[in-house]
Amino acid sequence: MARVRPFRAYTYARTSPDISDLVAPPYDVISEEQRARLLARNPRNVVALELPEGPLDPSLRGNRYETGGKRWAEWVAEGVVTQDRVPALYVLEQKYRWSDREVRRRAFITETALEPFDAGVILPHERTLPKALGDRYNLIEATAANFSQVFGLFADPDRASDALFDRATSGEPALLATDDEGVESRVWAVTDPSLGDELASLMADKQIFIADGHHRYTTALAYRDARREADESIGASPPDPDYDWLMIALVNMDDPDLVVLPTHRVADAVGQFDTESFYSSMRRYFDVAQLGPGHPSGVLDGHERPAFLVRTRGEARPRLAVLRADVDLDIAIPLERSHAWKELDVAVLQELVLGPLLGIHPDRPDTLERLAFVKDVHQALEAINDHDVAFILRPTRMDQMRAVSLAGDMMPQKSTYFYPKLLSGLVLRGMT
Repeated sequence: MARVRPFRAYTYARTSPDISDLVAPPYDVISEEQRARLLARNPRNVVALELPEGPLDPSLRGNRYETGGKRWAEWVAEGVVTQDRVPALYVLEQKYRWSDREVRRRAFITETALEPFDAGVILPHERTLPKALGDRYNLIEATAANFSQVFGLFADPDRASDALFDRATSGEPALLATDDEGVESRVWAVTDPSLGDELASLMADKQIFIADGHHRYTTALAYRDARREADESIGASPPDPDYDWLMIALVNMDDPDLVVLPTHRVADAVGQFDTESFYSSMRRYFDVAQLGPGHPSGVLDGHERPAFLVRTRGEARPRLAVLRADVDLDIAIPLERSHAWKELDVAVLQELVLGPLLGIHPDRPDTLERLAFVKDVHQALEAINDHDVAFILRPTRMDQMRAVSLAGDMMPQKSTYFYPKLLSGLVLRGMT
């Protein structure tokens, strides 16, 4: 079902495999301060392509996208980045310490044929935001390039892909980079056609679930359609054009080293927040229990029903909220969504707490100004010094993500946080 193939990537011209000062985290997690630090390390850091300077309005002269397009063309012409002579299968290995053990996550970086979501070959799992879609579309239109990979997952419970990974990483890596969190990324460029053929055969009957990069994938589809229409209008449709493909990093979702973290929520009420009234309303659907001093970090573990921790402004300790056993989610959440979607902790929080009790709804952008997403538990709990309420969530499980995607649903925003992030700038892809 999924079509993948080797390709001729662009990489930074270098005298050493270490390009740590040239790579960057994904564009959507980079603050202005971090962008400045990355460029101070090296003015040719990939963030200069991913987040170029200039106005966001594409109609203004010197806008971000015009800057990015000119810079990419200059870097190619000047040899700042060079294209590999022959197609290669790029294999990424990320190593880091997690809970006192070394973790290794591996990915195949390939060109993957773009497919509309309704074809059921490549499936999304989270909602996209219109503002981010416009930004990424304008950039790909101006540059005709991919500077980072979409993060894709495929099912391989027998781990047949392990043998391919082992073969690909037997020699010395072509590239390596270490990020600010100490995660080491190493890349091998494998030109042996047999490995690419074996991967293509392995992926032929599989679906790809988008873990991260929904905006980039969606804009790649829109860009493909626009290029097709333009070519057809002049009767010059090329065979197998580059714009029919996208650079994707493919990871086995059944790999035990795949780490998925939760993203916690911090929220504010519209007006005056009343703690007792809030908890009284919550008890319509939840059993709410006060936790004692020194509550165990695993207090959320083991609950079959949706559950999360809640701490409001002024409370010394959080409370445990578990969906009551007598609550029928198909009745409590009367949306045309799959039961798998309704069982998600993040969906239950959105539909039974954030929406009705705090007036925060994903389809009303003005209300989202009162909602913040926080990765760190302690940071989220401490946030109630300045906000009304914090919610501590469990990670979304892989079987839940798979079930929701296969049902044709998309999870609420920030339902998953795959760690570590894929670095931008390790390999780049140009299109003609």
